[in-house]
Amino acid sequence: MRTAVALLLSLAAATTTAAPLPPAARAEVDALLARLQSSGCEFNRNGSWHSGSDAKAHLLKKLDYLEGKNLVTTAEQFIARGASSSSMSGKPYLVRCAGKAPVDSAQWLTAELQQLRAPRAASAPR
Repeated sequence: MRTAVALLLSLAAATTTAAPLPPAARAEVDALLARLQSSGCEFNRNGSWHSGSDAKAHLLKKLDYLEGKNLVTTAEQFIARGASSSSMSGKPYLVRCAGKAPVDSAQWLTAELQQLRAPRAASAPR
């Protein structure tokens, strides 16, 4: 009986272990957040505008939560599940850059991800 209980507890612990993003995906997310931080753009969540640095800090907290729940394995999943809208209000996040209308953060981050990947795609063997 003790052996069965110990086995069940170890299986339960194994299935609830948090998994960080794979290294390649983490590098992409880090690069996206660095771009947001250094872009000079503002980030809107729940009706308030924040700096790129504040946005990065907030999104890193959301990434940590998502990793803890094993909900992300790609940069696209991070954008969709953590960086697109408020988990509190459901309102979409926005990015506003100088002289441009605000856009959904998912659109802005996806475009930046495509730019990050473009040099790799161009140099990939065919």
